[in-house]
Amino acid sequence: MKILLSTLFILFGTMTNLEANDTTRVLEYLVRVPKLQSEKPPIIILLHGVGSNEEDLFSFADELPGNYLVVSARAPITLGQGSYAWYPYDISGGKVVVNLEQQEKARTILVQFITELKQQLNFNEHEIYLCGFSQGAIMSFSVGLSRPDLIKGIAIMSGRLPDGMKTMIAPKEKLQDMKVFISHGTNDQVLSIEYARKSLAYLKTLNLHPIYKEYSEGHGINNEMFKDLVNWLKK
Repeated sequence: MKILLSTLFILFGTMTNLEANDTTRVLEYLVRVPKLQSEKPPIIILLHGVGSNEEDLFSFADELPGNYLVVSARAPITLGQGSYAWYPYDISGGKVVVNLEQQEKARTILVQFITELKQQLNFNEHEIYLCGFSQGAIMSFSVGLSRPDLIKGIAIMSGRLPDGMKTMIAPKEKLQDMKVFISHGTNDQVLSIEYARKSLAYLKTLNLHPIYKEYSEGHGINNEMFKDLVNWLKK
């Protein structure tokens, strides 16, 4: 598999005057059917980063374990042609300021999306995994930790815990079956490796035991990261 570096657009200004898709509709998405036939296959839902689209992470869909149904979702906010985001933020002051209302709206949209997928596709509703890169990883944290009744596991690639999330996390006893994979580049200049290390430390306070990996990499996904993700999914 070739190295995949997902595109992240750094917007020096405010992401506020953005076109939002109709949130009453299911999100746009791509599907790779399981290569191994199964009555109720597990499903992995891929969530891209800011400025990208559903085709980005879907580029490695064929390399994911063949027993999975693979869905790659498009974020609801349009930045430009082929460019989308899950929620707005402002970095004009030199520090990331997140629109918490829109972040929560994105979380509820993803929950709705998963509910609608159950009506449209055939998969094991008890084996739903989220895999996100960058802002998509943040959304994976958001949905997975708040709705362990929906999500079996989350793969966090170059992400961080969402702002304001800790008050929404499900009780510890409901999280104990949650599977977590975290990967991050030590040379990440977009989201520092410290975000991953702090996320790991916090998850341990919830009695979660993530598979945690660091790499000599920037803000992207390389072959080694992807191989570890695949091995995690196979287990």
